Amino acid sequence: MPNAYTLKLKDIADNDPAVIHVLDQGFIRLIDFMPHDYPFGHIVEGATPGDLAIVAAARVSYGTVSKGVEQDHRLLQRLIADGHTSPLEMVEFKFLIKAPVVMWWQHVRHRHQELNFQSGRYTPYAEDEYYLPEKLRAQDKLNKQASVLADFLSDAEERALLEELQAHYEAGFSLYKKMLDKGVAKEMARLALPGWALYHTAYVKMNAHALLNYLSKRTETAAQYEIRVYAQAMERIFAEKLPWVYAAWQNKRDGSPA
Repeated sequence: MPNAYTLKLKDIADNDPAVIHVLDQGFIRLIDFMPHDYPFGHIVEGATPGDLAIVAAARVSYGTVSKGVEQDHRLLQRLIADGHTSPLEMVEFKFLIKAPVVMWWQHVRHRHQELNFQSGRYTPYAEDEYYLPEKLRAQDKLNKQASVLADFLSDAEERALLEELQAHYEAGFSLYKKMLDKGVAKEMARLALPGWALYHTAYVKMNAHALLNYLSKRTETAAQYEIRVYAQAMERIFAEKLPWVYAAWQNKRDGSPA
């Protein structure tokens, strides 16, 4: 017997208040977080289950779980300040992310994660799901790997280029649809699509250690804008789930004492 209702990813993006919208059509949502509860049910006032799980992982060397809020907080600050961050691997985040290929191309360079993507072989691409930037950036003259917002085009020139870019996208989708209508397999027809701009949705799982490394690199101003805005959304979630870790990390970045 078929299911009476099929939940679509689009329904989640449109109606779920926990979704953080990114770029023109992208989003990120925290799907799951581990641990769900405090280690051994031992609640420490002011600590989240995630923060305390890291403390417990660090204290296992001495056969303890917690020494109270003050000492636990101090230990976690010291772990971050000294770079002893392997206990963070005991905490995991699972996200649902919809992003254009131009973002994913950077994202998958981070090796310590698990990914599962939607398939363009099984499901046709929606005609309007492509990334169209609001502004065009110039190549940074000082950093050849970076781009900058600069007045290198007149408003009319920029608007004309963006309109031409959108027309290019739409021509690709038109050919894609034509090929599908002619019976061409999805895995072949998708060759017509604007690859770098296409949105893809994936589940992404990272432990807190890997995610902190990701945030350290991808929230920097030198990071490509399209991945930086996703990293900033992840940063908000990280700060909510691991406030002690996040505060200690911020202090380290700012050069403040632990």
